[in-house]
Amino acid sequence: MDTTAPAPAPAAVTSRTVLDLEARMAAVEAEMTVRLQLAGLAMDVDTAHRSAPLDLAGVITGPVELPEPEEDPYGTPAAATLQRAARRLRTGGWCQGRTVDADGARCLYGAVHAEAPSSGAEGDALAVLMDAIRRRFPGTDTIPEANDHRLTGWQAAVRILGEAAALADARGL
Repeated sequence: MDTTAPAPAPAAVTSRTVLDLEARMAAVEAEMTVRLQLAGLAMDVDTAHRSAPLDLAGVITGPVELPEPEEDPYGTPAAATLQRAARRLRTGGWCQGRTVDADGARCLYGAVHAEAPSSGAEGDALAVLMDAIRRRFPGTDTIPEANDHRLTGWQAAVRILGEAAALADARGL
């Protein structure tokens, strides 16, 4: 009998080889390169039917100015008149020193006068406008004084008309 011991069976590899950070980064880079190449190939296949590249230069010409959303009109005559006057100044322009200038821009009084459906609505709207002006600028005696000397731009004129419209609506005018 042979008394020599049989050769040991090769040990099964049960643990993974541990890679250092550099080796792992290189493996991930290689995998990502393959993925990107496949994605590029897929895009070439998907866009092969196009005869020319898509040119948007003629489609997009610049910023688009959208209209302002319409406000819900006030239900009372004076409030609706003041609201329309504010819209008129926003779209048609605001001026100082005259009721209407050569370009059609209007002062506070001119805008209310142009938008009033009747003399009664105009009188109520002007009275409420004067109250709103006095709340903001105490000691102001007239609408032209506020328009020409207190307001600093069309935004301020539109804002005071908006405040007056809300005040008129609250009063039921």
